[in-house]
Amino acid sequence: MTLRNTISQIWYTRCPVPTPVGLATQLGLLDEAFAKEGITLSSIIDSKDRAIRSSHFDHHLQYSFRHGGNVPPIRARSEGNPTRLVGITWTDEFQAIITLPGTGIGTTRDLVGRRFGIARRPPGIVDFMAATALKGLVSALSLEGLTHKDVEIVDIPLPDSVLDNREGPQLYGLRNRQAYGPEIAALLRGEVDAIYVKGTPGIGVANLFATHTVTEFGFHRDPKIRINSGSPRILTVDERLAEDRPDLVARLIETLQRASAWAEGHPDDVRRFVAREVGASEEVVAAANGPDLHKHLGIGLEPDLVDAIGHYKDFLHEWGFLASNFDIEQWVDRRPWAEIETRAVA
Repeated sequence: MTLRNTISQIWYTRCPVPTPVGLATQLGLLDEAFAKEGITLSSIIDSKDRAIRSSHFDHHLQYSFRHGGNVPPIRARSEGNPTRLVGITWTDEFQAIITLPGTGIGTTRDLVGRRFGIARRPPGIVDFMAATALKGLVSALSLEGLTHKDVEIVDIPLPDSVLDNREGPQLYGLRNRQAYGPEIAALLRGEVDAIYVKGTPGIGVANLFATHTVTEFGFHRDPKIRINSGSPRILTVDERLAEDRPDLVARLIETLQRASAWAEGHPDDVRRFVAREVGASEEVVAAANGPDLHKHLGIGLEPDLVDAIGHYKDFLHEWGFLASNFDIEQWVDRRPWAEIETRAVA
């Protein structure tokens, strides 16, 4: 029996954010594509087994792929986990520094000497939310020629792991806990003066508490300002899948390209599908991702996209979020793309 016939299951996972994997899953394209190979797709993040769910963050499962925020897979690679970077999606989203009315903070320069809250999770899984908030702070301050040394960074300690966010009665039947709750609580208690928020949960919580937006930069013209954990997002596969079945990786990318092409012609459907994916209203999705969301769900591996991931990887290393540094180009695997081009010419 050949190896081609021995693979009956592939694990996959995605973040609850706009991605072509999420779109292709809802459209049934991924199940259809892999069913033709006799392969069942199994969701990592929906597993009841905590050890399996942890692969969403450390990418330890063989024959698996992941599409979503880039901090966990970058961290996993820095720890030596054998994975390959095979695709990148750049979908811009709302990113802002917010405060409460009455703090006297009107602009970014008013943050000088004030307390900026960063939620911190216990050791274990890489603290991707802390990394995201720090990059947002650094980006915002840089626009005014300031640095993190110009503010007082205050830790907001959280008692549980991100894996615990999908367990327990406090979810009230929902799949995920509302983001930014502890940060907003710290604002309301007067323990911090400003926080970072992003995406649909960020714009939702900012609206709920009628906060003041100090600065918003999720759609800034300089891509290095916008670069963060979700801008851009990456598609990674484990080494066994990449080496044993590169044809399946190529099939995966082709399927995502189909979903991306479909999206461009169906803006209303995309907004509805993404709203279902992120657990928000279509109105919030439109506000968080802009009117052209359907045009920004493509996937590629162009040099500028790879450079963007390298830029953020360097930031994570500088701030101590990585086990060790590594060469982005040695992580990138362009073989599936070459196979797709060969098929197109044949």
